[in-house]
Amino acid sequence: MAAENAAEHGQTAGEYIVHHLTHLQSSKPGGVADLSVFNLDSIFFSIALGVITCWFLWAAARKATSGVPGRFQAAVEFLLEMVDQQAKGIVHNAQSRKFVGPLALTIFVWILLLNAMDLLPVDLLPWIWGQGYGAAGGDPHHAYLRVVPTADLSVSMAFSVTVLLICIYYNIKIKGLGGWVHELFTAPFGNHWALYPFNFAMQMVEFIAKTVSHGMRLFGNMYAGELIFLLIALMGGAWTLSATGILLALGHIVAGTAWAIFHILIITLQAFVFMMLTLVYVGQAHDHH
Repeated sequence: MAAENAAEHGQTAGEYIVHHLTHLQSSKPGGVADLSVFNLDSIFFSIALGVITCWFLWAAARKATSGVPGRFQAAVEFLLEMVDQQAKGIVHNAQSRKFVGPLALTIFVWILLLNAMDLLPVDLLPWIWGQGYGAAGGDPHHAYLRVVPTADLSVSMAFSVTVLLICIYYNIKIKGLGGWVHELFTAPFGNHWALYPFNFAMQMVEFIAKTVSHGMRLFGNMYAGELIFLLIALMGGAWTLSATGILLALGHIVAGTAWAIFHILIITLQAFVFMMLTLVYVGQAHDHH
């Protein structure tokens, strides 16, 4: 399909990659960072998969029985136990875990599904969208669609900023507003007026660094995975009846299969890491310095 699209539209390899890495947006950006522009494809797939996540967890709860569990219930119970054990080991406040535990579970399942969109054939949904866009009178050459929301920096950073806001909430809830402000100016170097500016600066650097690294780690891994799938697709698009072309086609199949299998580990690991860091950061918000 990659070969057919490239041939039909006369795209070079670079144009093919740029086309697949361009979002369906609400309007054309006015600069590198234009906060008035929304990536409609990321919003759609994030909400759709969020609804599926809620349905998945609701269906598991509705079908739960006290007898011998089925495979679906056993899988969900294993997932719940895993998340609960991690939450208990990191967040020691039992009251907080009533919210943090389900939050961690939702984050893990939601991000796992968002990441799993990368396992779909890279041309499948964009091709379907292009056909529909053309049938509606639009230009299929400009029918853009990206299907991996976590490969969108705005989505991954939105997750990490949300975790930051939750951490700030628990800092204030557990320590009180005055206690948290006092900690901002007295930790980590000590309670002395001359050290207040340095303490506050270090606290701000810590909050910013944790938030940025939290979101960028997820984005970077998923963006790289998406790009590798596009490069593998180009191998298949370059096949011919020559010896070199046949080898490229075979390489496309072998490399695509190998990377897809390995990528299953990546998408699961990234969801788990994001969940664990969320628990760690919320747990740190409960600690007094």
